[in-house]
Amino acid sequence: MNEDDRAGEFGPIYLPALQRIRDLWLELEPIVDATSYDDVVAPTELQVSLSDGLGEAESARFDIQWSELRMYSFHYVDSDDVNWRFDRHPNTHSPEIHFHPPPEAATTAAEASCIDVTEVSLVTRAVHAMWRAAYEDDAVDQLNSASNPP
Repeated sequence: MNEDDRAGEFGPIYLPALQRIRDLWLELEPIVDATSYDDVVAPTELQVSLSDGLGEAESARFDIQWSELRMYSFHYVDSDDVNWRFDRHPNTHSPEIHFHPPPEAATTAAEASCIDVTEVSLVTRAVHAMWRAAYEDDAVDQLNSASNPP
């Protein structure tokens, strides 16, 4: 996600939330290959690398941000350059909690998110559940289709 996608305050990154998200991905997902932060001193993003991706993609990564204001971005990108993301932040193009569908996750294509929860563990579980369902069924149209996951 780029800064131009946001209108209003996102807030400073909340490291304890990123640590909780990392722990949950490691607990929930057997194909997590590695986790890392973009900066070891002052992280602004958690990266969760997967050894497989949706469809024909050979690998994938989630770039994740979580702020002290409970704003977030779970941005998926894979080796086939497919992008999508679940976001919560103020903006002028969609509801505050929204989904940018594949393949480009374009700002102008944002739609209301099926994820209504806002607590860090529940949002993480919901994003994981939506990704896992799409992965197992090879169906990206399932990414934003559940009724208030997890």
